[in-house]
Amino acid sequence: MMASIQQVVFPFIVCLLHGFLICQGAITGGMLYAKESESREVKELNGLWNFRADKSSARDEGFTQKWFMQSLAKTGAVIDMPVPCSYNDVTQDRTLRDFVGWAWYDKEFIAPNSWGSTLNRVFLRFESAHYNTVVWVNSKQVVTHEGGHLPFEAEVTSLLNYGQENRITVAVNNTLTPDTLPPGTVTHKGDTKRYPPGYYVQNLQMDFFNYAGIQRPVKLYTTPLVYIDDITINTTISGSTGIVDFSIAHISGAVNVTVELFDAANQLIAKYSGAKGKLTVKNAKFWWPYTMSDTPAYLYKMKVNVSSSGVHDIYRLPVGIRTVKTTDKQFLINGQPFYLHGVNKHEDADIRGKGLDLPLVIKDFSLLKWLGANGFRTSHYPYAEEIMDLCDKLGIVVIDESPGVGIKTLENFDNTSLAHHIEVMTEMWRRDKNRPSVVMWSVANEPNSKASVAGPYFKSVIDHVRSLDSTRPVTFVVGGGSQPTTDHAAQYVDVLCINTYYGWYSDPGHLEVITLQANNDLVEWHKEFNKPVIQSEYGADTIPGFHVDPPLMFTEEYQVEFLKNYHTAFDELRKDFFVGELIWNFADFMTDQSVTRAVGNKKGVFTRQRQPKASAHLLRQRYQSLINDTLTNCNKHNNIVKSNTIL
Repeated sequence: MMASIQQVVFPFIVCLLHGFLICQGAITGGMLYAKESESREVKELNGLWNFRADKSSARDEGFTQKWFMQSLAKTGAVIDMPVPCSYNDVTQDRTLRDFVGWAWYDKEFIAPNSWGSTLNRVFLRFESAHYNTVVWVNSKQVVTHEGGHLPFEAEVTSLLNYGQENRITVAVNNTLTPDTLPPGTVTHKGDTKRYPPGYYVQNLQMDFFNYAGIQRPVKLYTTPLVYIDDITINTTISGSTGIVDFSIAHISGAVNVTVELFDAANQLIAKYSGAKGKLTVKNAKFWWPYTMSDTPAYLYKMKVNVSSSGVHDIYRLPVGIRTVKTTDKQFLINGQPFYLHGVNKHEDADIRGKGLDLPLVIKDFSLLKWLGANGFRTSHYPYAEEIMDLCDKLGIVVIDESPGVGIKTLENFDNTSLAHHIEVMTEMWRRDKNRPSVVMWSVANEPNSKASVAGPYFKSVIDHVRSLDSTRPVTFVVGGGSQPTTDHAAQYVDVLCINTYYGWYSDPGHLEVITLQANNDLVEWHKEFNKPVIQSEYGADTIPGFHVDPPLMFTEEYQVEFLKNYHTAFDELRKDFFVGELIWNFADFMTDQSVTRAVGNKKGVFTRQRQPKASAHLLRQRYQSLINDTLTNCNKHNNIVKSNTIL
C-alpha cells in the first residue's frame, strides 16, 4: 500500500479534506427502520453499483478530481460491485482484498413521479457502510457518517429529479485510527531498502478481518410532511397485566396522535390518544425466550397514526412485553431465572464478507435452533436489523455489543475516543431500544481494563447508557488476562462477562487444568464484585478433519474434550451465581493474516461454510438437555402461579 502524506491516511482526524466536509457530530432525531405503510413507500437501491478503489498514492484523487461531479464511469475504469456486500473478496485482485483508503461507488436510479408531490418528504438511508462515509446526490453532498454497523440517513427531497434519472455517489474509507471504534493504527515503513517509498500498513487491534464497503441495504423512503420521527417504548409487568409506556416524536406543528395495540390475531386490545402515555393489557401474553415457554416470543403490534389537516403518517412497530432484572446471583426475564446457553457470532461468510445475505441469515438461525442456543452476543458490533427482527420473532436473546473492541492503548482512552464511543452507544440505543430480544447492552470487548484510565472511561460510557435506558443491564466483556483485584472497570457493570481460554492461550495442550482454573477464577470474580457471571468466551481452534487420539491441539477431539472440561465447571457453578455460557465461536471466520491464523480463526463449532464439527454435536446434546430442564422448571413455576391466582 502506498501513500505520500500521512494526513490522507488518517483523513478523519481533520474535518476538511481538500475543502470537503467529511465528518460530523452525532446523529440527531429518530432512526426508525424504513418500512412501508399506508403513508410510506420504500424503494431499495440494492444490486450492482459502479465501483472503484482510489489507489492513488495519497488516496485522495477522488476528491481532488471531484469524481462525485459526474458518473464514476466517466472519470476512469469501474467494475460492477454488489450492494450489499463487502468489496474485499469479490474479485481476484489481492490489492483490493487488502485495500485501505477511499473506495467509491455510484448508482443511477429513477425517482418516481408520484414522489414529487409537495406533500412528500424523501429520505436516503444506509443501513451500514464501513467505516467513514460521504454521500452525494446529484453531485450535492447530503450526509457524512463516522462508524460502521449502524444506520444513517438524510432528507433528499429537494435534490431529486422526479420522473428522471438521479445519481448517488458514495465514498467509503475503512482506515482505522486510535480514535475509531474499533481502533487501529497505521505504520509508515520508512526504510526504502526494504519497502517502496510511501509504504504503510494498517494495524488491527481486533481479531477479525477489516471488511469494508456498503455492507447493508441502501433505501429511499417517503413520508408525509407531517411524519413520525421516533417511537420509544418500555414495558413492565404487574401480575398478569402488561403495561406499555410509549413516547412518540413527530415532525410538524400541532397534530393528533393515536396509538393502538393489536394482538397476534390482529384484534384491537388497547388504544390511546396522545403522543405520550401507556397502554394496559390485561391477561397479557409475555415475550419469552423460546427455551422458557411453550408459546415464546409473543409480539403485539403497535400502530401509530399522526395526523394534521387531513395528512396522516402511519407506522407499525412490533412490541414484546417483558422485563429484565438482575440480582447478585440471577438474571431474570419476566421475574424468572434465565440461563443463557448460546454462541458468539460474526457477520462473516465466503465472498460476501460482512455483507447482508438473507439465505445465510436463515441458515444461521436454523443452526442456532438445531443447537438449542437460546441467545448470542453480537460480537463485536451491532448486527443487521434483519437479524435482530428474527431474534424478536423467534425468541432468541441478544447481548447487543458495540464496536468497542481492541481498546488497548492510552490513545484509545482519550477524550476524542470517549466522545465517539458515547455517540456510538447513543446511535446503537436509538436503533435497538424497542427490541424485546435485546436484554443487555455490552459497551466493549476485552479492553485494557487493567489500566487505571479504564475506570473513569468506562464509568462515563456505562453511566451514559444507563441515562438512556434504565430497563436493561449494562456490561462490557472482560478479557486479556484481567483479574478481579486488578480490574479498574468491572465494578461498574451489572453482569460480569468473562473471556478465558484455559488449555489454549494459557497452559496450551493441558486439558487437565481447565476445570480447576475455570471454577476458581469464576468464583473469584463473583466474590470480588457480588454480581452474576457469564462465561462470554471459551474455545479452541479446530481444523475440520484433523483427528488424533489421545487429543492434540487443533484436532476435533481436542475441541470436544476442551468444551467438556469447561462444562464440568459450569454445571457446578450454575447452582449458584453462574448465569450463562457463550461458546467462541459459532462458525469459523476470516481474520487478518498472521502466523497464528490459518486462513482465519478456526474456533467455530461450524466451519465457515456452516458444516458441523464434532463439537457441534456435543454442544447440541448439552443445550437440548438444558432446554428440557428449563422448560420443566418454568412449567412448574407457571403452575404454582396459576394455583395461587385461583386461590
